[in-house]
Amino acid sequence: MENNLAVLIDGDNIPSAYVKEMMEELAKFGNPTIKRIYGDWTNPHLAKWKSVLLENAITPIQQYGYTQGKNATDSAMIIDAMDILYSNKVDGFCLVSSDSDFTRLATRLREAGKNVIGIGEKKTPDPFIVACDRFIYLEILKNKKEDQTENNQEKAQKKSNVDRITPRVIRLIANSIYDVADEDGWAFMGDIGSLIQKKQPNFDSRNYGFQKLTPMINSIEQFEIESRENNNSNKFKLIYVRNKASS
Repeated sequence: MENNLAVLIDGDNIPSAYVKEMMEELAKFGNPTIKRIYGDWTNPHLAKWKSVLLENAITPIQQYGYTQGKNATDSAMIIDAMDILYSNKVDGFCLVSSDSDFTRLATRLREAGKNVIGIGEKKTPDPFIVACDRFIYLEILKNKKEDQTENNQEKAQKKSNVDRITPRVIRLIANSIYDVADEDGWAFMGDIGSLIQKKQPNFDSRNYGFQKLTPMINSIEQFEIESRENNNSNKFKLIYVRNKASS
């Protein structure tokens, strides 16, 4: 049975240009049965959202800014999220914002047993990121859209702008392999990916220029990969990886 998701968007904090790509990304995790965006729609700077909302069936929620310099959108989103939680109509939430004010909300939803996906820009503060089960950077979705139109030179330039695979990232992968490996040091790639996600919710191979985790790990000399037959499927093979030091 497919998971039902509530997608709540902070219209004051997220650009409208990549909403289509965002909704396509969320389809991997479940069915967005509730889609709402919050903001003061009397404000001209939200005008770009109009056509996007119609195309993606997102319901705008009006929230006036009662006090200058204060963001009333946050409280409206939080109240709605708790109402949805208690209605028990969804299995998980997607909180779309780069604002750390939603950190406590994400924590509370997870305490209630709900899966929480965060989406925001790379400027998002760490407390909100680690409060989510998974955090996806909006820049990844932006790159996905640009991939469809850019030429080879532009792709090469973008490749140089992706995050570098640092020794810290390599240690994260290596330690995760040790944590789930069998006596011979081999670990199932799916288990590694799940564990890394729990340790670091914003980890995504696409941040480093790789569409999947397997080619990313395969590009690092410290690890070796083995493909095994799958007794349950002739179509898909099982991928295992280990640290070369354990060979």
